[in-house]
Amino acid sequence: MNLVIDIGNTQSKLAVFENHSLVFQEAVDSKVLNAAQKLMKTHPIQRAIVCNVSQSQPELILFLDTHIPVIQLTWEAKVPFQNHYQTPQTLGVDRIALVSGAVAHHPNQDVLIIDAGSCITYDYKTANEVYVGGAISPGIQMRYAALANQTQNLPHLKKEMPIAAHGASTSGSIHSGIVNGVCHEIKGFINHYRSQSENLTVILTGGDADFLSKTIKNGIFADSNLLLKGLNTILALNLTE
Repeated sequence: MNLVIDIGNTQSKLAVFENHSLVFQEAVDSKVLNAAQKLMKTHPIQRAIVCNVSQSQPELILFLDTHIPVIQLTWEAKVPFQNHYQTPQTLGVDRIALVSGAVAHHPNQDVLIIDAGSCITYDYKTANEVYVGGAISPGIQMRYAALANQTQNLPHLKKEMPIAAHGASTSGSIHSGIVNGVCHEIKGFINHYRSQSENLTVILTGGDADFLSKTIKNGIFADSNLLLKGLNTILALNLTE
């Protein structure tokens, strides 16, 4: 069995795969090491991969390394696609995992991956399994925080689906501007890539995927586990039994 750990900016996910099948997953806000130790006791883990876009976790790596083969994902890892990013060393490991997941589960297809998390990332891979790049913009929570932190009078609100395009109050205007703005942005990217690919597959993932999918129904696939699947794919390429 494979242990896959995704350490994000606001939350971490741990998952166990048996070959290509996801058999267990959980999300934790902290104490990733404790969660990994419990999984090692309850599952016959044979190897592990760690994807970390947040603070380093030396104790976690040391623990895993003393029990099983483990790799920390970097831009130098073997991946199932050709990377045409001009600065591959700056490409986020989470984006590398997402593209790997798209290759594994949507092979020979043009795919646009939209990851709606702390940031919103757009990543495009061709049917020939070539990654050409994408875009990064502020996520929903970041936009709410920016309005509150960089103005004197606007409140810090929790995300909420707007009732209408026109806000009839300050809070309604903020919800409309942020949520509708994000939705229009996403639809704009989808339309752009669809103008270049007649058979484009669009995948929406990330922490805000469920929230946004209620509004964006533009022929997309929602897959909250795409990153985990990608990490499992990379692990199989880089470590054998």
